[in-house]
Amino acid sequence: MKIINSKALLNKIKIILIIQLFLQISCQPLSRETQVTEYDSFRFLEQDITKIQLGYEDGTYTIKEVVQAYLDRIEEIDKSGPTLNSIIQVNPDVIQVAEELDIEMSEGKIRGPLHGITVVLKDNIDTHDKMATTAGSRALMNSYPLKDSYVAKQLKDAGAVIIGKANLSEWANFRGQLSTSGWSGVGGQTKNPYVLSRNPCGSSSGSAVAVSANLTMLAIGTETDGSIVCPSHSNGIVGIKPTVGLVSRSGVIPISFTQDTPGPMARTVRDAAICLGALVGVDSADEKTLASHGKFYRDYTQFLKEDGLKGKRIGLYKGPLGINYKVDTLMYQAVDFLKSQGAEIIEIDEISSDKVGDYSFEVMLYEYKDGLNKYFQSLGPDAPIKSVEELIAFNQSDSIELKYFNQKYLDMAQEKGDLTSEEYKEALAKMMKGSREEGIDRVMNEHDLDAIIAPTGSPAWKTDLINGDSFQLGSSSPAAQAGYPNITVPMGYIDELPVGISFFGRAWSEPILLEIAYAYEIGTKHRKTPKFLTN
Repeated sequence: MKIINSKALLNKIKIILIIQLFLQISCQPLSRETQVTEYDSFRFLEQDITKIQLGYEDGTYTIKEVVQAYLDRIEEIDKSGPTLNSIIQVNPDVIQVAEELDIEMSEGKIRGPLHGITVVLKDNIDTHDKMATTAGSRALMNSYPLKDSYVAKQLKDAGAVIIGKANLSEWANFRGQLSTSGWSGVGGQTKNPYVLSRNPCGSSSGSAVAVSANLTMLAIGTETDGSIVCPSHSNGIVGIKPTVGLVSRSGVIPISFTQDTPGPMARTVRDAAICLGALVGVDSADEKTLASHGKFYRDYTQFLKEDGLKGKRIGLYKGPLGINYKVDTLMYQAVDFLKSQGAEIIEIDEISSDKVGDYSFEVMLYEYKDGLNKYFQSLGPDAPIKSVEELIAFNQSDSIELKYFNQKYLDMAQEKGDLTSEEYKEALAKMMKGSREEGIDRVMNEHDLDAIIAPTGSPAWKTDLINGDSFQLGSSSPAAQAGYPNITVPMGYIDELPVGISFFGRAWSEPILLEIAYAYEIGTKHRKTPKFLTN
């Protein structure tokens, strides 16, 4: 009988166990922490406009190098990895654009405040290049506008690099019932970068996600009611919904002539303010902008003051409170901070009557039909779709478009008459009166307010393509229906999900809202990089 050396046997067992453990670890997918470290290694993570441009000036890097880095990150994170689906298309000429801007800089020519800064446009904003403008609809996959939108032109004139088009809730989330924010027939479903199973809100979903995930420096969204501020809030960034008329809508696929506006989305209030200054201007193709003459500024950074809360009278709109106690907790923490910085808080129970929302919906239906038909005509004789009626027919024949939700709102719009209808005129007049002189203006005058605050929304819900969106609360409607400005800034987090605070007020009050929002942001610094968590 052979005698076994127990010590040698134990050593062999230890070696085998170590090898098995090593093999087991090496075969496991990257841990959450490892993934975070990998994605956080991006050279330009959380950079702002000022820092990027200082790097250009001192020769640390070129515009081409920065643009290529963002393209690589889009490929790594948006198209693979977490697969965010925030970008519908990348500009095929973007490297050439970057090279041209580098040459101009080397010659001492700086176009404007956004020279060399990457921007993503929501894919309902026209560009006259090799990118289609689709509104997320398969009906417009081959639709190439005949000229730049005013917004695209302003950005190019300011030196911005339009790196691509962002996914969106199709037709800016005004197509049908039980829709899911961030889904389009062209781009599929956009994911929230904080927790991938959660919804990014919309309709400027891809714009917000691209900024939050550091796929771009800036993005442009559009809002009719909530479509800038909600996705900004859900994705932990800053969003500015300007006064209607401050930024032109010409070349933007419309919903409502009365409520629509493009606006900047960024990681900081300062970056958003810089971008806003590049977008403003009077445009003869958009009569709403005529009212902005003498009311806009090319440089909104002059209003950013760290002590901007001192002496301010701010109304706390309580309508969205009492629905989610976790949101309420963050809101009252924000109120305590505002008070600590010298602001006086006045509680407000209501701003306008519920009927204003009904009038707004009626106005949207009329203006949607009128605006879409005019937009299709602007595409010329080769337009793939020439009317709302043709669009409805296309969707009915397509294999994907009606897979998850219907086109009830398109059907309802098609049934409406033109803008000479008495029903339309009456609804418009009642909406304007109810939201302005009997709404925000009334409340702010009665209490001598500088601004109104409210939680922007609740934490992002789980994306559900069967049942659609699950909104809990929101505060966008008063400002949206009045056509007044609204700024959302990160307010904190609930179980890793961001929540925003909204600052809104009178028409053309962007300067004072930026002053207040900036002071809040600088004093709290809630923004943090998303971790791409899976649950």
